[in-house]
Amino acid sequence: MEYTKLGRTGLKVSRIVLGTMNFGPQTDEAGSHSIMDTAHAAGINFFDTANVYGWGENKGRTEEILGSWFAQGGGRRERTVLATKVFGNMGSEGERWPNQDRLSALNIRRAVDASLKRLQTDYIDLYQFHHVDRGTPWDEIWQAIDVLVQQGKILYVGSSNHAGWHIAQANEKAAQRGTYGLVSEQCLYNLAERRAEMDVIPAAQDYGLGVIPWSPLHGGLLGGAIRKETEGGAGRSASGRSADALKNTKVRDQIQRYEDLLGKHGLEPGEVALAWLLTRPGVTGPIVGPRTSEQLESALRAVELKLGDELLESLDEIFPGPGPTPEAFAW
Repeated sequence: MEYTKLGRTGLKVSRIVLGTMNFGPQTDEAGSHSIMDTAHAAGINFFDTANVYGWGENKGRTEEILGSWFAQGGGRRERTVLATKVFGNMGSEGERWPNQDRLSALNIRRAVDASLKRLQTDYIDLYQFHHVDRGTPWDEIWQAIDVLVQQGKILYVGSSNHAGWHIAQANEKAAQRGTYGLVSEQCLYNLAERRAEMDVIPAAQDYGLGVIPWSPLHGGLLGGAIRKETEGGAGRSASGRSADALKNTKVRDQIQRYEDLLGKHGLEPGEVALAWLLTRPGVTGPIVGPRTSEQLESALRAVELKLGDELLESLDEIFPGPGPTPEAFAW
């Protein structure tokens, strides 16, 4: 496994991030524990979750699964850089009671304590704002965070799904307060969705944030979707966002070119999509969300995969980036 610093921090993290969103909804507790054991055995030390994972009536279940794994001991917690998130409503289904979501100081305080309990740990390495809260001032957010850092409940703070100007606004306000500010941004970024290159990634680089791409295979679209569709069989066809995207003729032609290109090189589409992200400036590591240990092992091969300049140029031809702002839209 390769490691890198998380943004401007001294924290060393693996270049593959284990996403846990499927733990609970798709993978039972025993299977989830097995995947985490496999991840540690491979050197992955960066685990990502969120308080709402488990979804619906099972919100918080994913954090509980991580907590029961940590409780087994054996250095599991000590070897893990643990990231979770706050924003989504954690109230009971159908309940509309205030202050159970977003980034008010009250909700942040309650959410941290609830996550710590579910995770069976006394601190969170990276606490992330799952979305922008346009209704809460950054002064209030940072005041709440400062207290939690002083209490030792969290160490670093990151954002997710923030625009470039949100990153700038957040870190300028943190600088005014004399605090460290955001150290990472978790954003939608992959070969098929490169709009983050316009301003999110440049802002992250300028302010010293590590970029953590989510949905690196774009909902399976970049994982050999057409080939799997052609091969057929139970569980092999494209579904969800991937299936919807393939109904678009332009997208389908693009993905076909992608798969044909990699077929000529004898490469697996999903592994190339991950390896491509590892070549991108500012990227710490993509989040992979395996449902099985076998899927995780496939993702691990991407770390060792080196893409040549000619192949990278071909990928840019198939999936051209938007370019930086303002040139991307002004000229």
